[in-house]
Amino acid sequence: MRILGLDIGDRRIGVALSDPGGILATPLTILESRNADKNIAAIITLLKQHEVGQIVAGIPLSMDGSIGPQAEKVQIFVEKLKQQTDVPVVLRDERLTTYSAQVLMREAHPKKKKIKTRDDAIAAALILQGYLDEIRPPPNCHSRESGNPGLV
Repeated sequence: MRILGLDIGDRRIGVALSDPGGILATPLTILESRNADKNIAAIITLLKQHEVGQIVAGIPLSMDGSIGPQAEKVQIFVEKLKQQTDVPVVLRDERLTTYSAQVLMREAHPKKKKIKTRDDAIAAALILQGYLDEIRPPPNCHSRESGNPGLV
């Protein structure tokens, strides 16, 4: 099952997509419209196009974990989205993901003073990857007592 990741902002929405096995998140696109209805229509198109079974939307909680004005905007957008699709939506704390995306872009392109690409889709991939890593079952560990080499 593929999962769609969203980094919802005032100006843009970064979109990421998991592989079918739910292991790796990849930046997909950036929705540039400031119109919520147009963005929701575009997301629904992506859901159908990529046969998505779940959505993970980042919610920008305050550093103390409280819900601030931007998080409220995201909640309103997500509620509108839920009304127009049967695909389940999970909210995930996204504190500092945009900053992490900017750091990754600077590290990937150290000689460029200013990176021209937008980091919204990368932030969406970081949100989604964190979720995928969290829900993935731990790898099988083999006990030395059983005679199998491996981690204990």
